[in-house]
Amino acid sequence: MSDAPQIPWPELPVAAWRETYGTLHLFTQIVGKIRLSRTPWLNHSWHVALYVTARGLTTSPIPDGARTFQIDFDFIDHTLRISTSDGGVRQFALAGNSVARFYATITATLAELGISIAIDETPNELPDPIRFSQDTQHASYDPQAVRRLLQILVNADRVFKQFRTSFLGKASPVHFFWGSFDLAVTRFSGRRAPRHPGGVPHLSDAVACEAYSHEVSSAGFWPGSGAIDYPAFYSYAYPEPAGFRTAKLRPDAAFFSEAVGEFILPYDAVRTAAEPDEVLLEFVQSSYEAAANAAKWDRDALECPPGAPGVVREI
Repeated sequence: MSDAPQIPWPELPVAAWRETYGTLHLFTQIVGKIRLSRTPWLNHSWHVALYVTARGLTTSPIPDGARTFQIDFDFIDHTLRISTSDGGVRQFALAGNSVARFYATITATLAELGISIAIDETPNELPDPIRFSQDTQHASYDPQAVRRLLQILVNADRVFKQFRTSFLGKASPVHFFWGSFDLAVTRFSGRRAPRHPGGVPHLSDAVACEAYSHEVSSAGFWPGSGAIDYPAFYSYAYPEPAGFRTAKLRPDAAFFSEAVGEFILPYDAVRTAAEPDEVLLEFVQSSYEAAANAAKWDRDALECPPGAPGVVREI
């Protein structure tokens, strides 16, 4: 299966993989919470995120005394791999696990490598959460759907990284937040923001306030749920400046959703375009411009031409 040809921008209808989506979301939360439990706090919760790889998602190295360990989701071979800086390696299949079994297996596997963990077992940012060790309801894993998700994440990661090169100011890495199950990149104006009101379900207000301590324009990809029950790209500004939500974005398929308070570009509008990368870049650039113009960011000081491989940026 790893050698099968892949559609560059595949379909990912939520209805067809909803149960797998729910299970995988919780798998990533367990792994993300392991990283959270061992990694020093970094501004805007950047220390908790996962990162896209050629095969899935990774924690990157996590401290464990004088050594480190890393947890990788392989969405091609459909395994979870744990490796340590002193040569230890363990892996197990992702399919066939309930959340409770996945939690027990990863805990036992880490213990085999001499790593003891303790995490908050309550899922974040989800309604009606079930403790990981008690969740036998979520137990679906469709390898083909997960493989399609990987291809979309790889594509979005590539485009977002290109977008990031045209900004000189503070910008986040392109990273995957397991709480909301989205891939995001964020630009900062450099100015402090008013205190965030909090109120995110099953997320500490202190975390939300720290995450939005500074003025941002953020964009990302999300497989969808709730009011936007389809895969989509999104963009928002915090604090939202006057005139932002009425801005005209590119392409024409982009719209402002009052239900979620963000601009939305349906994934299918990108997938079916003649030049998907260019359409996605157009969306993230025009949504950033809408935020930066409405909030009067110092764009001359913050922006630069997009980067190119092997070409030094001119000063």
